[in-house]
This record gives sequence, C-alpha cells and structure tokens, in this order.
Amino acid sequence: MKSIVNKIALVFVFALALIGCKKEDELDHTKVTAVQSFYSPADNKYVQLLSSPSASLYFEWEQAKAEDGGLVMYEVAFDKVGGDFSNPIYKLSSDNNGVYNHATITHKVLNQIAAAAGIGSSETGKVIWTVISSKGINEMKSSEVRTLELTRLAGFADIPVDVYITGEGSEGGATLANALKFKSTASGEFEIYTKLTAGKTYNFVDRTSGTVRTFYTTGQSLKEGGNTTATKTAVYRIKLDFNTGAAIYTEVKKIELFFSPNNVFLFETPYVGAGVFKAVNQPITFKQESWGRDERYKFRMTVNDGTTDSYEWWGSKNSDNSRPTSASAASYWYLYPVSSDQWNYSFKFATEIDLSYSDVILYFTSDKAYTHEVIKKSAQ
Repeated sequence: MKSIVNKIALVFVFALALIGCKKEDELDHTKVTAVQSFYSPADNKYVQLLSSPSASLYFEWEQAKAEDGGLVMYEVAFDKVGGDFSNPIYKLSSDNNGVYNHATITHKVLNQIAAAAGIGSSETGKVIWTVISSKGINEMKSSEVRTLELTRLAGFADIPVDVYITGEGSEGGATLANALKFKSTASGEFEIYTKLTAGKTYNFVDRTSGTVRTFYTTGQSLKEGGNTTATKTAVYRIKLDFNTGAAIYTEVKKIELFFSPNNVFLFETPYVGAGVFKAVNQPITFKQESWGRDERYKFRMTVNDGTTDSYEWWGSKNSDNSRPTSASAASYWYLYPVSSDQWNYSFKFATEIDLSYSDVILYFTSDKAYTHEVIKKSAQ
C-alpha cells in the first residue's frame, strides 16, 4: 500500500513539473525586446497646443522583436519630469490598437497629460515619455526617455460633470434653481440650444444649489468666474469645451420642414423655449405619384457664425425608411446631421398624417437624444 502511495506521489510531482515547464515555456514565448531607438518627436520638442480637433503630434520608434516572431504591442507612457514610469500619469496604445510602432496623439489628449503633470491652463511645462513593448505580459520599458515641452490650452484641469446656464440674460432668469442644463456631447464638452436677451448678463454654473463654480465667455474663450453680457436677443447653440477652454456661439435663425417630393419648405418650426421648436396646426398633404403617395421630409436649420449664414440639415440615420407606426422605436425620430440631398436620409410621415393639420415639434434638449415628433390634430 505504501509503495502505491509513493508511486502516486511521484506521478503527481512529475505532472506538476511538466505543467511548470509548460507554463515557463509558454511565458518564454511572450518575451519581447525593449524599444532601442525613438524617431520622433525629437527630444525637448516644444509644442504649442491647439484647440482644433484635428491637431495632433506624431510619435514613432524602432520596432521591438518578439521571441516567437509574432506581433509586438506598444504603449506610450508619460510621466512627470524626474519620474521613473513605475506609476505613469498617462498611458495609451499605439495606432491600430497598439500594433503599429507609431502613435498619433491629439492635442486634446496632450493637454490632459500636461494637466496631469501639474501644468496649469495656458502655462508651459515639461513631461517625459517612453515606450513600453509587450505581448500583453512581460512588459519591457525602453531605456530611452525623451522630454516634451508643452504650452497648455486655456482649458480646465477640474472639468465639471454638469453645466447649466443662468442669469437675467438667460431663459431661466436669475433664479439658480431655474437654470437650464447643457447636453454632454463628449468628455468635457457641452452644448445647449437656448435664447439670450440683449443687454442682460448670464453665466454658466456646475450645479443649481449649494456652492457653485461659475464660468463665463469672452470672445471664443471660456474662463472661470464672472459674467457675460448678451449683445443680441436671439436663439443660439452654445458649445463649451472645458478641455480646451473654447466657446462657440452659433445663432439659430430658423428651422424649416423640407418636403422632399415637391422640393419645397412647407413651414417653419418657431422656437418656443428650453431647446424646443414647434410648428402648430400645419396642413400636411402627401404627393400623389404613379406608384403611391410620397411623404418624405427632413429639416433645414439656418445658422449664422457671427458673419455668414449657412445651412445645416437634420434627418434620419437611415438612407431610406418605411412609414412609422405606433410600434416604431423612439429612435426612428432621432435627428442626425445629414446632407442636403433631396431624397436620402429623409423621414416618412405616418399614414394618418396625410390630409391632416398636425403639430411638428423638434427637441434639442439635454434630457434625451435630439429628436422630433409629429402629432395629428385634425383632418383637413
């Protein structure tokens, strides 16, 4: 009996040894070399960061080698000057999900990196960077480290979670509890459709009760504290980017319903407040064609950037649609920027809208996706 137990024990030990060898062998095949040389940007490269979404900096380095001859994955790591990258302030994969030996890093990301390094808004400072190669494990940090000097955008290191507009010049007035909320469109970016009153002040806040942070705009810059005075009573789309400290005001002059079959605008949808545009009791008649009645439509928004009028078209995400029914998903009516093409990306009215008087309501609000609805009021 003792002999059998000993044999079993020996078999078990041998199996463990085999498993250990196999694991060690598998790990050996995950080994990679460290990157030896960097190509760009040059050491001590200076970059004035720009707010343009397309502004970027190109990083490139020599390829590392994998023991199994397979692909090597790369990450660019950033740290404060004097750091050793044991706890980097920022890491990101190279282009093509970490496969390429280069990375295109936007100025917006570089601005976040600079902020993480303690560089203040609009200030100049330095960070260091290196490249880490791996196959998912067994990371190898390059021995080369380069310095990058950055002048930060006029953005904010502490970006608010929510943003509201308040003040006498705003729709909600000076009562903080009545402030209108912006829609979050991306990290640190907010947008609202709202009316401003000329000669009166307003500002932006991060909450509607308690201790609030306030922000204001001057020109196209967003700053903390203070107020802004509206120069013209009008409906505006206001975009605030706290990453870059940028503010863009676009006047929304009108929104019209475009009826594709006749290539005409049937009526305007006037602004009624809080991001809502509404046309009331409008006659809608489909066009008779040889194959049936055509009911396609979309919307045209006339906007002004302060100097020039231009058009923005809003329609369906689908190039073609069927008529909606009561069972159609809410997403059918979602509004998306589309082309000015007469036919494509149009909505279709529901069957019961033909030969009716109907309300058409567009919602550019913060509480849901931009959308619209058509409500039949009566027959013609």
